Amino acid sequence: MLVVEFKSHREVIELRKYFVKRVVFPLMEKVKGNRIRHYLRELQDSERYDADQIRSLQMEKLQRLLIHCLKNVPAYKELAGLLTTVERDPHRALEGFPVLTKSHFVRHADRYLSDNSDKSELIANRTGGSTGEPVHFYLDRVTVEYYEAARWRGLSWWGIELSDPSVMIWGAPLELSKNQSLIYRLKERFLKNRIIIPAYGLDPRQISHYVRLIESFAPEYLYGYASALSAFASLLGEHKLRIKRPLKGVVSTAETLFDEQRAVIERYLGGPVINEYGARDGGIIAFQCPSGSMHISEENLILEIIDMQRGKRVEDGRSGLVAVTDLNNYSMPRIRYLLGDVASLSPERCPCGRSLRTLKRIEGRVDDLFLSLDGKIVHGHYWNHIARNMKGIRQFQLIQHDPENVTLKVVKSELFDSSEVKQFLEKIEDVLGPVRVNLIYCDSIEPSPSGKIRYAIREFPLPSRR
Repeated sequence: MLVVEFKSHREVIELRKYFVKRVVFPLMEKVKGNRIRHYLRELQDSERYDADQIRSLQMEKLQRLLIHCLKNVPAYKELAGLLTTVERDPHRALEGFPVLTKSHFVRHADRYLSDNSDKSELIANRTGGSTGEPVHFYLDRVTVEYYEAARWRGLSWWGIELSDPSVMIWGAPLELSKNQSLIYRLKERFLKNRIIIPAYGLDPRQISHYVRLIESFAPEYLYGYASALSAFASLLGEHKLRIKRPLKGVVSTAETLFDEQRAVIERYLGGPVINEYGARDGGIIAFQCPSGSMHISEENLILEIIDMQRGKRVEDGRSGLVAVTDLNNYSMPRIRYLLGDVASLSPERCPCGRSLRTLKRIEGRVDDLFLSLDGKIVHGHYWNHIARNMKGIRQFQLIQHDPENVTLKVVKSELFDSSEVKQFLEKIEDVLGPVRVNLIYCDSIEPSPSGKIRYAIREFPLPSRR
């Protein structure tokens, strides 16, 4: 009988990395035809292209995709008159395609399915439903693998490799039973070299257990929702704990990362915060480099910033709605698809040397925008800014039911001071006007089904200003 004796915990960690890198990934490539590492090398090459080369690559892929849509996708066949413009100037032709919202895929999903697609060979996916009804859609394998390659390219900028161990602070996988969830976690542990701490399981009484779990697993990085990471870091601070093991990074994804969240995460979780801008229905849209810029995955997508009222592209530096055209998904193409986010493009180039364009700012969700009584728009991140120095408030959630009524939910910390809540209420009146506020103290803020915690929620549509 062969007995393998390890001299140290470090050797076990290195063996795990070796197993994933030299056994799991090559086996997946051979058995499933997985090409993530191939696409990763492709993206690592193209990120060093100059701006003109990247633009040329984009336009070539866009032209090919739009021609495919006009010929093979029912929803776009009626736009066949754009074919000549597509062949001459695809970027200009793109403006002739309608802007899509989630409702298009809720009501008429099959109209966006390509005629030459076989559903049985596609990957069914859905959004988390954190801002309303979940959206069901299909992806082909090439698209999914390009998404993953874009993520790993961004991680590689920070020295993180495919086989590095990680801890994911996350919501439970969607629609998994107890047994399926166990299988999922085993796959994560042994095939991806990571363990999961549920976003909804951040229990203050178990915080020491979580810290020991992370330290013993010895991850190179943490990965999770911005709200979950900041809540976890805040609990560590309250209990005078911190992650002692130095990390290559703490990757924040799926939600807008606010400055105050970044500060508390970096203070207690032991690594630089890395911002990943991604979505289930958009893939990896942008990734932060060590110079601090959010580089757009331009080889995979066209990103437009659309004026909220006029529906037209805005100039660089101005805020608007994020519309994404996925350049790789031919099975169910999403052309000029609104993700529900507000952001702006930067006119500047990054000093890191990459020519990929960057986002100036990601401001938050459209549904996070509040409306004051005098008709002004208030960004949801304003409320995070107000609460960031209120040590007695562990968490909060502000819900605007209509322009005159809001609910403020507050989770007290051990340093609770009622004067801070009074100050918060005064700020609400200063900004929104003399609205009625329903104040509720609660033990926790319930996350959405996807595990996200939304701090600002508007429950009614903004008025049209056309």
